Amino acid sequence: MTEGLRYAYAVVRDTAAPEAALDALTVLEDVPGVAGEPVVAVRHQGLAVLAGAVPAEDFDEGPLRERLEDMAWLEMVARTHQRVVDTVGAESCVIPVRLATVCQGEEGLRRMLATGRERFASALDRLEGRVEWGVKAYAATPAPPEPPAPEPPAPQEPPAPNRPPAGTPNTPGGMSGRDYLRRRKAQRQAAERRWGDTEEGARLVHDTLSGLAERARLHPPQDPRLSGVSDRNVLNAAYLVRREDSAAFAERVGELAGRTAALRVELTGPWAPYSFTAPDENAATGENTAPDRAESAGAEG
Repeated sequence: MTEGLRYAYAVVRDTAAPEAALDALTVLEDVPGVAGEPVVAVRHQGLAVLAGAVPAEDFDEGPLRERLEDMAWLEMVARTHQRVVDTVGAESCVIPVRLATVCQGEEGLRRMLATGRERFASALDRLEGRVEWGVKAYAATPAPPEPPAPEPPAPQEPPAPNRPPAGTPNTPGGMSGRDYLRRRKAQRQAAERRWGDTEEGARLVHDTLSGLAERARLHPPQDPRLSGVSDRNVLNAAYLVRREDSAAFAERVGELAGRTAALRVELTGPWAPYSFTAPDENAATGENTAPDRAESAGAEG
């Protein structure tokens, strides 16, 4: 692999092992790249970038820009990119490369390693032995209130002049305006209590899991139009956990998930540490808007 376009997936340490024995490649034997190509390693200065040859008709600068507007194609690329990264990340420390990073030949890949060497090496040092877990919490949609039981029919009375018909407000068989307003107020207060429970529950989940993780990142709430989940997303966070502590972390999430009936908690992972490759500039606040696993495109080299 020398000429033509190369799609980059991730950066790992170069262990100096023969390519056939490189851990990152042995696990990728049955995992093709975004163009169905085999993924290989290009080494430089103690690092190796995992990459594959891709066709110019899809991945050259102009066609790629057009292709990225095709949501079905973009989803396929994002899923394949993530599958390659996570397959390698399940076995060893890996630094994901930005989605749709395309270089000119192996020389372009080596320039990328040389330019980012300090950043890649620092991230590998910080993230060795760590994985990322994702936790989302949703305010579960409450069941619709039970309709009021029908009242037994009132005894029939002979019609009287000026008597309003049954079911009219301010009559025993109907709901007065005051009753209606009282019921609406009770429903509103119940909704506010429920919302308060979910906010407090999400805070408890995040505070507890942050104490178990080395680092935590808060992402913006998911857009229901993109996620397809109608429940309100009240927590969207990532946690950096030592690999050997993963089982205990997942167990703790399960315990927290059952604490608040109004809160639905989802755990995903373990992932490669997508959210923690940058230096921890905002660790003090825990506030960060690191991009999701499918992020923007770029071409290098």
